[in-house]
Amino acid sequence: MKKLFTTLQNIWKIEDLRARILFTLLCLLIYRIGSFIVLPGVNHATLQSEAKEGLLGLLNMFAGGSFSRASIFALGVMPYISASIVVQLLGIAVPYFQKLQKEGESGRKKLNQFTRYLTIGITALQAIGYVRSQISPDARLMSEPLFTISSMFILTAGTMFVMWLGEKITDKGIGNGISLIIMVGIIAQLPFGAAAELASRMGGQGGLITVIVEMVALFLVVMFTILIVQGVRKIPVQYAKKIVGNKQYGGVRQYIPLKVNAAGVMPIIFAQAIMFIPATIGQFFPSAQSSFLASFSDYTSLTYNLTFAFMIIAFTFFYTAITVNPVQMSDDMKKNGGFVPGVKPGKTTGDYIDSVISKITLPGSVFLAIIAILPSLAIVLGVNSQFAHFYGGTSLLILVGVVLDTLQQVESHLLMRHYDGLMKSGRVKGRTQVAAGGPVI
Repeated sequence: MKKLFTTLQNIWKIEDLRARILFTLLCLLIYRIGSFIVLPGVNHATLQSEAKEGLLGLLNMFAGGSFSRASIFALGVMPYISASIVVQLLGIAVPYFQKLQKEGESGRKKLNQFTRYLTIGITALQAIGYVRSQISPDARLMSEPLFTISSMFILTAGTMFVMWLGEKITDKGIGNGISLIIMVGIIAQLPFGAAAELASRMGGQGGLITVIVEMVALFLVVMFTILIVQGVRKIPVQYAKKIVGNKQYGGVRQYIPLKVNAAGVMPIIFAQAIMFIPATIGQFFPSAQSSFLASFSDYTSLTYNLTFAFMIIAFTFFYTAITVNPVQMSDDMKKNGGFVPGVKPGKTTGDYIDSVISKITLPGSVFLAIIAILPSLAIVLGVNSQFAHFYGGTSLLILVGVVLDTLQQVESHLLMRHYDGLMKSGRVKGRTQVAAGGPVI
């Protein structure tokens, strides 16, 4: 406890770090206030009775409850995340975007500009779909065309404002802004979920003992998730000695940290996007609905979870393959006079790194699939659906990753000014040490 208070005092002593933390908290407060501002022309009292369950409940959790409240921030930053994924995939398939990725800072700025323009288009389309499908005619106080058009502009502006807030947090605050906004939205739902679970258990469905068991299980799941996020396989790299005059350069041993879960949360996002398709088909084509198709719309069914787990494993291998390039890593080592002890430089080194990645990706993908289906298992075991989402899946991975990232940045500020870090031994390792690109979420 004394160590904690000393660390907090050290954080407050650093003027730059203190200003960054306060600025971050201010931006997050603005976002939370905006999430309660309802779209013009919407009857808020009518919306309160329209509960969001299932997959829509998951989207509502990522938006911090804005989705169900028909807030001006109802779509949150999810259109921006979608646009980032599209631009990243274009960087793999389109030569022009590949060229921009290699141009350094100037190329990154152009890609960011493309992402912003694409975000506007995606948000506008999603806004129209949101207004027509999620806001019933009884909740509207304006005529259909005027309400749809005005809501589209307001929702698009809201998403762009949230995106701007995230960028400002990244530049002038602490941590990754977009990730923090998503994390705050998820955490905002935790007290309501925990309260609903406690009320149901104390009302005769297990009692206090069951609540304690659930808390212990949640703690163990969080620890397991941290192990997956932090797991690293280090490949030793030896650099040749160079003697220039009386000075010696190189000759040191370093490591290539290969993450057990190099793909992060992206495989779950890809798999979830595809699992939306059966439900969408059932909505637009009711005649095509069948018991088999309906099983894919029920995220607690065995069919859904087995398919979901298989797709996560497949996407983990796919995403790792397109983001981690063993050949490029081998070439970079060769250019800098580095080599893996016992392995020939060049193609042999690339094959060795590729084999190591394949070996660690298999258990990583299986563990990621287990984490993804844990919320469904919790619901089957009787946990409240609102609270069960915190037992795994995208929400838990985002929470763990963002917290580790932010703590790592805070610790860097402390160590840079010769203060003790956040831990007595070792250092906090965040996702910034992952040897893979992609949007940080």
